[in-house]
Amino acid sequence: MRVEPLVPAQALAAIRGALASAGAQPVDAPILQPLNLLLDLAGEAMRARLFVVQAEGGEEACLRPDFTVAVARKHIEGAAASGRYIYEGPAFRASPGGDRPEEFVQLGVELFPPAGGPMAQADAEVASLAWRAAAAGGRGDLTLWLGDVGLFSAFIGSLALPATLAARLTRVAGRPRLLNAELARAGQGVAPSRDGQLAKTLAGLSESQAAAMLEEVWALAGVEPVGGRGPGEIAQRLVRRAQAASAPALTPAQAAAIHAFMAISDAPAAGLKHVRALAGKARVLDQALADWDDRLARLGEIPADRMRFAPALGHAFDYYDGLTFEVRSAALGADRPVASGGRYDGLVARLGGSAAAGAVGCVVRPWRAFSGGEA
Repeated sequence: MRVEPLVPAQALAAIRGALASAGAQPVDAPILQPLNLLLDLAGEAMRARLFVVQAEGGEEACLRPDFTVAVARKHIEGAAASGRYIYEGPAFRASPGGDRPEEFVQLGVELFPPAGGPMAQADAEVASLAWRAAAAGGRGDLTLWLGDVGLFSAFIGSLALPATLAARLTRVAGRPRLLNAELARAGQGVAPSRDGQLAKTLAGLSESQAAAMLEEVWALAGVEPVGGRGPGEIAQRLVRRAQAASAPALTPAQAAAIHAFMAISDAPAAGLKHVRALAGKARVLDQALADWDDRLARLGEIPADRMRFAPALGHAFDYYDGLTFEVRSAALGADRPVASGGRYDGLVARLGGSAAAGAVGCVVRPWRAFSGGEA
């Protein structure tokens, strides 16, 4: 396993100190994390990036690829109404080309504001922390890229799409391959289904009924499931496939509007003006756009010419459902961000926490932030 080089103590202290201004509680997380949970939250495509381990006869686990899920679980287990946490430690992800460190240090902050609190304020605070920490490493070529999965969802709402199609588009917003496939289908009507009768039958059942039927089919066929996926998870994936196959396609005009939205990449004020123009008279985006005006006002410490707005910006982990951001170095490019983060309100509920809770966090890669580091 390739291990990232150590950052000099003075540079690491500067990066760490920038995050310490959050006044957060230090927290650690187990290096072993439940594989099924992470695949359910981040998608099956993430499996290729994970280091999977399994004791004989036990459930599959993986070396932690990130701290966010682990810290969120700790917060929920503590039953606190709110929380502010800071962490530092190694994370592990396989390198697709084998040319990058697979064990690397992450520093980060996760905020869980009181329910009903002003989330735009927390968003701006975390994005500012990430910017300061990245800049503390000494690089002078940084840009803060801002996006918003929630704004995409609101924009989809302005197009008056059928509910099943709108839900599917929102679900694949952060997964370019699936979204582009849906856009390519525009004007074709309902696609011929490639799913069998089982998927169609499961689509008409509740989640518990679908899981029970799948277990019964396995028992009758003498099939033993492999790969750690439970019947509930597999049934849910089959149901989604069946729903996607039966959903109507976008019209060419709707697809063109989504293409235009996804192509926005501009200074924040100009980018938001473009979103407003695309939305026309639809009022569904009003609150989301007002939140952006608030965020930008609170990001005043960051030079305007160092910020870029690209609402389609997503992350490898697709549980983000609001603000997304990356601090990029011109020397490292878009695929190696120095820092990243965003909102993941829905993750808290999926992990068993309150559906009304908010959550936003960031992670910084100190070896990338250090001016003498990754090149």
